Amino acid sequence: MQPGANEQYLKPGMVVAEWVQRFERERREVYAHRDGIADAVGIEHGMAIADVGAGTGLFVPLFAARVGAEGHVYAVDIVPKFAAHIRDRVAEAGLTQVSVVLSAERSITLPANSVDLIFMCNVYHHIEYPHSVLASIRAALRPQGRLIMIDFERIPGATKQWILGHVRVGSEVVTKEIEAAGFVFEDTIEIDGLEDNYMLRFAAP
Repeated sequence: MQPGANEQYLKPGMVVAEWVQRFERERREVYAHRDGIADAVGIEHGMAIADVGAGTGLFVPLFAARVGAEGHVYAVDIVPKFAAHIRDRVAEAGLTQVSVVLSAERSITLPANSVDLIFMCNVYHHIEYPHSVLASIRAALRPQGRLIMIDFERIPGATKQWILGHVRVGSEVVTKEIEAAGFVFEDTIEIDGLEDNYMLRFAAP
């Protein structure tokens, strides 16, 4: 990631509504196929899961419905205004099984062995310290927990130009970095309609 890639979200004048309009529109792949993605994550009733880099909270209500009242969803983000927006969103929806967590540059700031599954969508390329963040993810996952990673594919000559300029590495390098952090690659999850993005599943030891 380029240093400072999150500056646009952390500026005092950042307007969350503008990012809601950008992130939550049918032209965006992960929004158009959000239900299929949520189904494919592998959430079971009663699970504790974390949406790391939850942004505007797009997936939070979908995950809350799948874990049920007996489960728990941690909506984790580094941007204070996004965290505040999600708090308002879940309060309005009465999602008492959701906690909002403000993370840090080097840690997702969740307790050790606290979640069964961690989901990250278009977040990895914004992480400035992947080694430290992946260590905190591994610590937060319970044994045999899962990490689900969605991000933009990066293939010179095939990938859209704006992605090439925005994303540091493609899925092969991401996979190697996550494996180096101690995770085991399980499979690529195929979602009809995802062309710019890939979806990978890793297991914690």
